[in-house]
Amino acid sequence: MNESDANESGVNEPGEPPAPVEYVESTDHLATLHEIVEQARRRLTDGVWDYLVGGAESETTLLRNRQALDSIAFRPRVLRDVSRVDCSTSLLGRELRAPVLLAPIGSLQDLHPRGGAAVAEAAGGAGVAMMLSSVCAPGLEATAAAGDGLKIFQLYVRGDRAWVDDHVRRAVDAGYDAFCFTVDLDYYARRERDIAKRFVTTARRRAGGQDYQKRFTWDDVKRVQDRFDIPLVLKGIATAEDAALACDMGIDVVYVSDHGGRQLDHGRGSIEVLPEVVEAVAGRAEVLVDGGFLRGTDIVKAIALGATAVGLGRLNGFGMAAGGVAGLARVLELLVDEIRACLGLLGVSRLEELDGSWLHRAAPVRSGGMRSAYPLLGEDPWARG
Repeated sequence: MNESDANESGVNEPGEPPAPVEYVESTDHLATLHEIVEQARRRLTDGVWDYLVGGAESETTLLRNRQALDSIAFRPRVLRDVSRVDCSTSLLGRELRAPVLLAPIGSLQDLHPRGGAAVAEAAGGAGVAMMLSSVCAPGLEATAAAGDGLKIFQLYVRGDRAWVDDHVRRAVDAGYDAFCFTVDLDYYARRERDIAKRFVTTARRRAGGQDYQKRFTWDDVKRVQDRFDIPLVLKGIATAEDAALACDMGIDVVYVSDHGGRQLDHGRGSIEVLPEVVEAVAGRAEVLVDGGFLRGTDIVKAIALGATAVGLGRLNGFGMAAGGVAGLARVLELLVDEIRACLGLLGVSRLEELDGSWLHRAAPVRSGGMRSAYPLLGEDPWARG
C-alpha cells in the first residue's frame, strides 16, 4: 500500500494535513481479530478507510486473493503428540517468533501518527519482521531506531542512480537486514474508491519522479547488487519466469505479491501464484508472499506451500488504526494463538513438518471479501464506501 487525509465527508482538502488520531491506546478488551477491524473502522475517516481496504478498478484481484485462500482446505492428522507446538522460523538468518512480516504501507502515518516507528516497535516486541515503505513517515533512520527486530527497507524508485544509491547506503548504515525494490508499481493503478472521494493520501501528495520507476530494469537491480553488500528483495513477483530470473542473478528473497489487489486488476490470487514461484526458486532464495492474508490459518496454508514467511498489509493497518503499538501487538498475539491452534489441530508440532500434503482443493463457502475471514462483522466493511 502507499498513501492522506479527509474531512468528515470523506473528501480531503488539498494541502490540508491529516487530522491527528486521538484515542487511548487500550486493546486489552479486544478478544478477536474482527473486533480489531471494527475498532479500526470506527477510528478512521471514510477516505482513509477506503484507501486501506480498497483495490484497483473492479477490485477483482483483491477479491481473488481471499477466494484463492478460501479455496484451500486442510487434511489434518490425528493421534500425534502436539503438546509443544513451535511457530518459530527464520528469515535472512534471523530468528522469528512466527512466520510473519509486517508489510509496507506507504501512508501508514494516515492510520497512526507514529507511522513506521510504531510498527518497528511492535514488530521488535513481538519477534516478527517488518518492512518499511520509502514513502512512510518518520523515515528510514527514525524507524530503524524504534525497534530491534528484523527490518527491511523497501524503495519506490523516484530518482536517478545517485538517488537510489543514497537510499541503499542509508539503509545499510541504519542497520537494515535487507533492501527491497517494489517492482509492480510502474504505473499507479486507478483505485476508484479514492478517485470517487477525490481522496489523496499523504504519500501520494508528495509523490514525484514516477518515470524513474518506469525505466527501472533488471540491469539496475544488478548494478545495486554489485555495488552494495546487503541482501536484496524483489517485491511484486507474480510468475515463475520472473522468479527464475531473480534467482539466476542471485536475489536473496523473492516476494510474491499483487500489491494487495491494488495494482493490476484481474490478476491471480497471490497464494495461487505461490506454488509455481516456489518451484522456480527451487531453494535458491527465500520466498515471501502477501495478498489477502487475514487469519492464522491463511499463514499456515502459505507455509505449507513453501513460503518462508507471510506479509500482512491490511491487518497491519487495522492493528495500527485500532491502537497503535498496542493494537498491532494485540493483532500479533491473536495471530500467533491462531497459528499455534491450527498447527496443533493439524497434528503438526513445527512449521518444518508442513508441505502440500496437508492441503486439499475445496470450494469457498463464502464470496470473497473480509466477511470470508471475519464472518462475525456486523457488515462487510470491505464493501463499504
